[in-house]
Amino acid sequence: MLLRMLKNDFMRKKGINIALFVFILLAALLVSSGTRMIMELTSSIHYLFTESKTPHVVQMHAGKLDKMKVNEWAQANEMVDKHQIVEMINIDGAHLFFGAEAEKNSIMDLDFVVQNQDFDFLLNLDSEIVRVNDGEIAVPVYYLQQKKLSIGDRIHIKDGSFSRTYKIVEFVRDAQMNPSIIHSKRFVISQAEFQTLKQNTGESEYLIEFRLRDSKMISDFTQAYQNTSLPNAGPVVNYNLFQLLNALTDGVVAAVVILVSLILIVIAVLCIRFTMLATIEEDYREISVMKAIGISENDIKKLYLSKYVVMAGLGSIAGFLASLWVNRLFMSNMMLYMGEAPKTWLHYGITLFAAVFIFAIVVFFCNRVLRRFNHISVVEALRSGSMGETKISQNTLNLSQNRWLSVPVFLGLREVIQRMKMFRLLLFVFIISSFIMIVPINFLHTLQAPSFISYMGVGQSDMRIDLRHSEDIEKRYAELIDYVQKDKNVLRYSPLVTSQFKVLNSEGSYDHLSVETGDFDVFPLSYVNGAAPKNENEIALSDANSSDMEKKKGDTLVLIVNGQEKTMTVSGVYQDVTNGGKTAKARLPYNKDRVLWYVVSLDLKDDGSKISDKIAEYEQAFSPAKVTDLKGYLYQTLGGTIHQLKLVTVLAFIVAVLVTILITSLFLKMLVTKDSGDIAVFRSLGFAISTIKFKYVSMSLIVLGVGVLVGTILSNTAGEWLISTIMASFGASHMVFVIDPLQAYVLCPLLLAASIVCTALISIQSIKESSISKMIVE
Repeated sequence: MLLRMLKNDFMRKKGINIALFVFILLAALLVSSGTRMIMELTSSIHYLFTESKTPHVVQMHAGKLDKMKVNEWAQANEMVDKHQIVEMINIDGAHLFFGAEAEKNSIMDLDFVVQNQDFDFLLNLDSEIVRVNDGEIAVPVYYLQQKKLSIGDRIHIKDGSFSRTYKIVEFVRDAQMNPSIIHSKRFVISQAEFQTLKQNTGESEYLIEFRLRDSKMISDFTQAYQNTSLPNAGPVVNYNLFQLLNALTDGVVAAVVILVSLILIVIAVLCIRFTMLATIEEDYREISVMKAIGISENDIKKLYLSKYVVMAGLGSIAGFLASLWVNRLFMSNMMLYMGEAPKTWLHYGITLFAAVFIFAIVVFFCNRVLRRFNHISVVEALRSGSMGETKISQNTLNLSQNRWLSVPVFLGLREVIQRMKMFRLLLFVFIISSFIMIVPINFLHTLQAPSFISYMGVGQSDMRIDLRHSEDIEKRYAELIDYVQKDKNVLRYSPLVTSQFKVLNSEGSYDHLSVETGDFDVFPLSYVNGAAPKNENEIALSDANSSDMEKKKGDTLVLIVNGQEKTMTVSGVYQDVTNGGKTAKARLPYNKDRVLWYVVSLDLKDDGSKISDKIAEYEQAFSPAKVTDLKGYLYQTLGGTIHQLKLVTVLAFIVAVLVTILITSLFLKMLVTKDSGDIAVFRSLGFAISTIKFKYVSMSLIVLGVGVLVGTILSNTAGEWLISTIMASFGASHMVFVIDPLQAYVLCPLLLAASIVCTALISIQSIKESSISKMIVE
């Protein structure tokens, strides 16, 4: 009997039940997908780091190196389990060819290495240690994705009279340098090829790597190393930073997917609540009769609850099964860069648990709504036949004298005002649909905008010239400055040098701090609070450093400058998602013994000179300098993140439209059913069907207008806060959206409006079936 009743109920309200089923399915699909992404991301990073035996601490170094001194210190240090010194040959991009064109515009450091023997292994796409023979090369997966390379393609190195060609036999997963936000990439060649390159081209750089007996010792070990006189002409990076940078791209995507899924859960619950209340309202007399003849409240509840239990169960299972396929779409980038960790029961168990969680939420709220049976009075129900949930309010605004409104619009506006409580669900859905549509679009535009460079700790300029460390670097830097000063096409320029200083920490010992020095007024940054340093006694800290050091504007810290302690006042805090976000800026003379890199930013005069021509000019004059325009710098750094975010934006867009269509359809079908009597009266008074239809369309568009307005305000306030919260771990905790008004404020609302109009016209076709004669028969 129960199955027969469920079948009859489904056929009677087919459209509504399908809409509810789709909502539960979408919520289960997205929460399962987001949970699976986080599980896969965590396990894949762990698997990659385990298989490659990623070092716990890496000291990068450019220049001469006393290997014996490093080995003696490491062997005597009880914290060290293993250590090794990795030599790399850095090749100028102008000398490396993927096909016909050189990588002269690349911001990446192209490092050629031999496979390591003890740890820090470079893996292939099967997560196996890469092995290559003479004449062969293994290329980072970054270039597989960017250049669309294949096994068997050729790579050429040409430096003057020296020329060498390699065949691609593997693609490399590198736990240290995988992400595009890290501007170094390692190519694996054989020992013989390495010696050939070393003798003919490029410059040697070193990675001094350590595996510790306990990973919890990373901080203590780093401090111990920095307090020695061992080689340190470069930044120090550690295991935790490697994990953070590898998680950046896919971690942001997973967070956004889960956010959308949580919003869908709320919508699904509200829809079910509304549907159940409307159903109880329709069946109020029948419920009272069942109570009057002695059927218990629990049995009546089970009758109504069983339908939603079946629907929630089927929807959750279908969502879980669909997520197994959808996950491949969102995890393709993750699988390429980190590989697929061996599956355990947890991968499927936790994902299934997420779907079960959706089921439990739906059933819980259904039970909450069915508590209303406890308050149903048999006598009152038989007398009034209504709970009063959808009664029309008598507190109305006087609209009858408004001559500017047409009759359908007037009737629609009056209905919305009179039934404001009933329209809350539709309003909420329109607000959320606008929110989940606009926020990802705004985030995507923010990442693609030129101004995003400020979140990388860099001022906005036309061109950027990076000089790497070399034996004659000071001379080359001076020549570059002189050349820029004499260049008549240059409007303004700013030379900036990043070097390391010792800073006194809270424990009384010294850490190393990467400080960029120069004039910060030429290409200013946006500061979270405070401003750029104005004199030699001020310093600005990145957001991440400000949090770690527990320093804010007005606080002081102690630097070692020219061997003397110097008290610096924090002038401001800025955001930086590069280098783990651990940077600072000051107007100090740079530390010549600890220079990390030299940068010159410049703007060109608006005299018709092309940036591309000027880039080529500086590349030729100062090879192997890295010369890039702002757009190229951003694309090479954030290209992977932007690509993944585009997928999420499309998903959010589709979900928002589907949510709008389904809820509008569900709501209007129920409303027309409830208003069948009023519709019949209107028709008998001579109102055309088109006029009555326009009334319901007007009602939907009025609610949409308010929903889009509120949704837009929330997108630019709560949306910014949510994205800032997600990005805080990467060094950008105060993001400000860059908005495309045409897309956010015109195209998105118009698309929603068009969807609503089409849905409304289809959903209210039953209007023509309402008539006075049917009312009399019933």
